[in-house]
Amino acid sequence: MIDKKDKPEEKADPQPEETKGSEQPEESPSETLSDEKSSQEKQEDTEKETQSQQDESAEESSPDTEQEDQASEQAEEVLPPKEKASEKKQGEKPESASDEPPSKTEKKKEKKDDDFRYIIRLANTDINGEKTIVMGLTQIKGIGRHLAFIITDKVGIDRSIKIGDLNDQQIEKIKVAIEEITNYTPGWMLNHRKEIDTGKDIHLISSDVDMRLRDDVNLLKMIRCYRGIRHESGLPVRGQRTRANNRKGLALGVSKKREEKT
Repeated sequence: MIDKKDKPEEKADPQPEETKGSEQPEESPSETLSDEKSSQEKQEDTEKETQSQQDESAEESSPDTEQEDQASEQAEEVLPPKEKASEKKQGEKPESASDEPPSKTEKKKEKKDDDFRYIIRLANTDINGEKTIVMGLTQIKGIGRHLAFIITDKVGIDRSIKIGDLNDQQIEKIKVAIEEITNYTPGWMLNHRKEIDTGKDIHLISSDVDMRLRDDVNLLKMIRCYRGIRHESGLPVRGQRTRANNRKGLALGVSKKREEKT
């Protein structure tokens, strides 16, 4: 009996390297297509993961935005309407130069109608039509603010209306009221009381004021009273001092004679 151990082991013949390299299996087209499909699937999986992450972040931020919206609604309910309007104005920005609010001069021009009068003639004086009735009447010499209030109330016109917006009938009423001032005003408001000729209280307006003043001064000069003489000499009439003030003429200082040298 021959033991198996004693048998010589048969070794496989080593194949040459050339045969080994040539026998490597070539990749089939089906395997390449499967590789491309797997790469596309990986890209799709990554895109889905990114979208899911974005959705999760949006969902996390959504409760914060909801809380902010609720807080803003509560603040709007608490704020008064004036503050709401101011907040809207601050939030809104002008998109272009055309959207800017008009200036004050443009607003005035828009409000003016075609019948607006820029100059009105009353009591021989030209009055600016852009002023109110009270301030326009004060341009007439002899009429102050208090007397202008009385005239407007007598005519029945609003004091805040501009005098250029008045119609012809209203202007005629004002003219009549100015001519009849003495009938409805108290005597202490008149500017020429106890006239010399009649002894009545009258009110002078516009050019009549200057004419009557000139006549009164000439009368004082004619009767040679103290006030008339002071008017003639050009000195103060109502008791003012003349030692320091009203120094007129050539001799304004003390002149000393020069001593002749011997």
